Amino acid sequence: MGLILFSSFSTLNAQKESLTLIKDLPMAPAFELPDMDGELFQLSQFQGKPVIVNFWATWCPPCREEIPSMNRAWAKIKDQGIEMIAINVGEDEDTIFSFTGDYPIDFQMLMDQSGTIIQQWPVKGLPTTFVVDPQGRLHYRAIGGREWDSDHLLEMVRALR
Repeated sequence: MGLILFSSFSTLNAQKESLTLIKDLPMAPAFELPDMDGELFQLSQFQGKPVIVNFWATWCPPCREEIPSMNRAWAKIKDQGIEMIAINVGEDEDTIFSFTGDYPIDFQMLMDQSGTIIQQWPVKGLPTTFVVDPQGRLHYRAIGGREWDSDHLLEMVRALR
């Protein structure tokens, strides 16, 4: 797939609490992806709410590093009209299932096994996370790991409600 892996070791602490505004706020590419139980989810079913969409893989150290902070963020926002989705890229159920035994993911996890969806989004490497606004537009992007439970980051997302 040719994705870049972003090392959190070279990331400044300030960057771990920053999101980049996406110019012109383009519409988020639609998707329909299954979860681990085979249930299909579409991005459009979350319209009207901000949605944090994280692209990740089990082999990605910065992805593993940010999962605990994403779980803590989910605990803070799940009752606040904000959705969070992790999209695993290119891996099968067995690989993901084994991984989540050591690194549980508390929020919605979908699978892009073919890598089709990641190619439609402006992903530069893993992890890359987008914040989709309630109108379905790409509002923010975070390339590389973040501390998602940071009050500063969460306030930026909450402000989109």
